[in-house]
Amino acid sequence: MILAIDPGNIESAYCLIDKETYKPIEFGKISNEQILMKLLESDYKLLVVEMVQSFGMPVGKEVFETCVWIGRFVQARQCADYEYIYRKEEKLNICGNLKAKDSNIRQALIDRFGIVGTKKNPGWFYGFKADIWSAYAVGITYLDRYKIGGNICF
Repeated sequence: MILAIDPGNIESAYCLIDKETYKPIEFGKISNEQILMKLLESDYKLLVVEMVQSFGMPVGKEVFETCVWIGRFVQARQCADYEYIYRKEEKLNICGNLKAKDSNIRQALIDRFGIVGTKKNPGWFYGFKADIWSAYAVGITYLDRYKIGGNICF
């Protein structure tokens, strides 16, 4: 199992993913304090976090607060394996295009893994919302990159 996180300054989206099937096992968007508790109490093998990337433009305090949380998440793993994934890597891996938007990533994931579904007939992504798609994209990008290269850290 890997835990993929799309971090925020107050809340973060996460997705626990089976490394063999790529199936989302558990997911949600919860407070950063709750994510910290999950990190301290879980026994998955790897943490994968979307890392903030500079494009040379000024940023607000929310970006810096998000960076602090990323550091706290990694530290909570107490020297266990972790990886950073950048947004541009996700776009290239999932859509093959740096100009891809969130909606393009969502659609590419649906095309690859299956429908969202309904309450009566839940699909692969049933229950996914906004930032959870990004957390899943972080994990899938890691798995694709390292399974192809044969250097997966498990």
